[in-house]
Amino acid sequence: MNNKQLHAQLIKTEAKRLGFLSCGISKAQFLEAEAPRLEKWLNNNMHGQMQYMENHFDKRLDPTKLVEDSKSVISLLLNYYPSEEQNKESYKLSKYAYGTDYHFVIKEKLKSLLNFIQEEIGDVHGRAFVDSAPVLDKAWAAKSGLGWIGKHSNLLTQQVGSFYFIAELIVDLELEYDSQTTDHCGTCTACIDACPTQAITEPYVVDGSKCISYFTIELKENIPTEFKGKFDDWMFGCDVCQDVCPWNRFSKAHSEPLFNPHPELLSMTKKDWEEITEDVFEKVFKNSAVKRTKFSGLKRNIDFLKNQD
Repeated sequence: MNNKQLHAQLIKTEAKRLGFLSCGISKAQFLEAEAPRLEKWLNNNMHGQMQYMENHFDKRLDPTKLVEDSKSVISLLLNYYPSEEQNKESYKLSKYAYGTDYHFVIKEKLKSLLNFIQEEIGDVHGRAFVDSAPVLDKAWAAKSGLGWIGKHSNLLTQQVGSFYFIAELIVDLELEYDSQTTDHCGTCTACIDACPTQAITEPYVVDGSKCISYFTIELKENIPTEFKGKFDDWMFGCDVCQDVCPWNRFSKAHSEPLFNPHPELLSMTKKDWEEITEDVFEKVFKNSAVKRTKFSGLKRNIDFLKNQD
């Protein structure tokens, strides 16, 4: 076993110990195939009001512009599939937002992994990324052999479906690289057929400006009235395309205590949500990703759902 293989193996073993679902490694280089796709998606305004998607186009496609002299992109998956879901008589919250904000949880694990690499391998420089910079997470995870990008544009694996977070370490260390896996969506169109707002305009293309997650999290103004009655009771995010995906029948509950929800969250009914106060919001969503939409944003979403007619 040469050094590149040995180091890659060391990193993967430690990633597993830290609780990551899986770890894959690819060569840090320009994402040639993704460049025209990203350009077309932006030109078609499928990012809606997410202006930040237009920034740093080159950096999104080339990790060497993010980390000087980078050689490898280490992609990691962290499971968030819950053991229990919300009360059926409730407005719905995307499963990834049940517990502590994933940025905090994963950042700590990535720091530990980078420290481990520096202690065990030597003078290695790198940066950790969790949605925190212009990195095409799914493209790198697919390139690293962790899964394929499904028709709903999420990363999919045959073993555990798609309910996991993706993060990266970009480092200036040469490692053994993994090869890409094949697409296993076949003729299935379950995600396209089930999308409440028809946001999946064609296989592998999602119009972000029509997605329920965009409306309930990213959009700062009022939700367009033309979408009334189409939100399927989602008040923060949306899991429909993942819930209907046949590969997600293999999802297993996570083992990360920080992702466990506040006890009140699972039992709250629609009436509880409609009457939610800022104090309850702060208590139930302490350190939660839901803070991104703020109390006022969540109230707007709930009011929109309440007044569907």
